[in-house]
Amino acid sequence: MSRTLELLRPELSRLTPYRPADYVGGFVRLNANETPWRPPGDDSRDGLNRYPDPRPAELIARLAAHYGVQPDALLVTRGSSEAIDLLIRSFCRAGQDEIIICPPTFGMYEFYAQVQGAGIRRIPLDRDQGYALPVDEILAQWTDHGKLVFVCSPNNPTGNCFPDSEVERLATGLAGRGVVVLDSAYIEFAASDPLHGMLARHDNIVVLRTLSKSLSLAGIRCGSMIGRAPLIELIGRALPPYCFPTASQDAVLRCLGAEAQAELAARRQIIITERKRLAEALAGLPDVLRVWPSDANFLLVETTAGSTLTARARAGNILLRDFGWDPMLPNCVRITVGSPADNQQLLNALRS
Repeated sequence: MSRTLELLRPELSRLTPYRPADYVGGFVRLNANETPWRPPGDDSRDGLNRYPDPRPAELIARLAAHYGVQPDALLVTRGSSEAIDLLIRSFCRAGQDEIIICPPTFGMYEFYAQVQGAGIRRIPLDRDQGYALPVDEILAQWTDHGKLVFVCSPNNPTGNCFPDSEVERLATGLAGRGVVVLDSAYIEFAASDPLHGMLARHDNIVVLRTLSKSLSLAGIRCGSMIGRAPLIELIGRALPPYCFPTASQDAVLRCLGAEAQAELAARRQIIITERKRLAEALAGLPDVLRVWPSDANFLLVETTAGSTLTARARAGNILLRDFGWDPMLPNCVRITVGSPADNQQLLNALRS
């Protein structure tokens, strides 16, 4: 058995998965206590009166092809947030084990750890080095209670990618002792995607992906957990059946078609182009001190007074995210890159 698998809660390997009702095409289905008629207005492919696949086999196959991995290496989750929850519940025993996070970063890592009763060790990013990943400090502070370290790259809310070599150095240093969770929610807006090389070289890396940004499907809540097949199989035992709705499957499958993919790729390129234009324009405003480099679909802007910036935007009917409450993000505002018209409206409001 892989030493990484031994880090999982022992209850997981003994867990008996739920056995859902059989489904055989062409058979009348009287074994799942479903209603025989579709609800009014239902134009879904398989009918909303029927339970979806316990595990959405077609969707898994299509997403695996989309990411270039084998189907048994991928688990579909309701957004990457559910994958975070599932990982913490799978590895961390309440009151005993801990995770490491590197603030400022995505707040849901801490939230789900608190729900599970897991410890949280905070090792901040190095702001003086452009919010660099503190690999040496993480390795130095790792204990026998450590199970997971969450690395968000590109990081939310700072926008920067961490060098692949640093992530791999962390995985090598934690081999047999901990798992690196590489949250790549924004990777489609970066220059490269390290998924395949890292998974090939390390069995203690799990990659999280989402369709919320890259495929414009935030309202569908579709994420993926990708890793070595034995690990994905064991973690999947903790996921209930029928957990990904029929309507959501239909929407994702439509967006994975060739025509939709071409349009979505063009939209991502517009966002990348607009990111550069918006960063340059914002840097020219008198109360903007710095626009941090970004590999994501947003910009972190440091100002003389973040609340003033957000107030001016709100006066122009635009909402921004003020991070002034965070001591690691003094007077900082996060701005999502919108359409060219949205971005121009923002600039007009901030210049008024």
